[in-house]
Amino acid sequence: MDIAGLAYVVIRATCPDAWRRFGEDVVGMAAQDVPGGLALRLDDRAGRFFIEQGSADGYFASGWEVRTKDAFADALAQLDAAGVPYVGSTPAERALRHVFDMVWFRDPSGNRHELALGFVSSFDRFQSPAGVPAFVTGDLGLGHMVLPAPEIETTRQFLEEILGFGLSDILIHRPLGPGGPEQRIYFMHCANGRHHSLALFEGAVPSGCVHLMVEVPNMDEVGRAYDRMLAHQVPLMATLGKHTNDHMTSFYMATPGGFALEYGYGGRTIDWDRHTIFESTSVSLWGHDFSVGFSAAEQQQLADAA
Repeated sequence: MDIAGLAYVVIRATCPDAWRRFGEDVVGMAAQDVPGGLALRLDDRAGRFFIEQGSADGYFASGWEVRTKDAFADALAQLDAAGVPYVGSTPAERALRHVFDMVWFRDPSGNRHELALGFVSSFDRFQSPAGVPAFVTGDLGLGHMVLPAPEIETTRQFLEEILGFGLSDILIHRPLGPGGPEQRIYFMHCANGRHHSLALFEGAVPSGCVHLMVEVPNMDEVGRAYDRMLAHQVPLMATLGKHTNDHMTSFYMATPGGFALEYGYGGRTIDWDRHTIFESTSVSLWGHDFSVGFSAAEQQQLADAA
């Protein structure tokens, strides 16, 4: 299946204005009201984060970009051949997401994935209220997310065999330290050079997402976002650090959706013909102290879910 990248995410919110304030004042995205909800812009598209009213706060769907009608038809044929049930989109769903067409289905862990054909935009110039000059998107897609996968092996198989994702690397995470219980995280890539557009976390997560990542073009913008986080009293979820696998220098902060947002710079791009998969036992080369964002009880709950 020819998936070009992560096109958008859909988030449900009891108070969409909380996302408007967080998106503009802290992240530096540009908010605009659209049919059915709120769009948060990172570039010249109508939106990359789409917020819709909901009865609870949480992550709702991942939108995967398919570029042509033929590729979209081929994708549906592959879902049919594999016996994967999918649901066609409504006009309201397409209007919110600003796409030509869309179908959705769930992976074996229950995560909702949407295949979206093309996009609709006025191509107005992106202007960040916080002065962020740009976000790293384009051919690399929006960024990445980490999704819960209690059925991690069958979910990985589904992504590889049905959706055409490739395995970038594996992390063996021990949230309680050496000797503690292990959790696997599989980092997956699609048809672009971003190290991973999706990762699977071995466990359940009530919000429906572990974290989302947005990338900016220089380290100063990471520092300015950190200052905005402090100024607006947004909880820090992990200290500044540099990841072992994708080399992203970043920090993590809480979102109104109950999951974290990674704000980073310097993620490497990969020539997949020259990449060797590997397993890591370390999240980061330095930094990224996640204990600042999670209590001991919460860390134990994550371990118990593994």
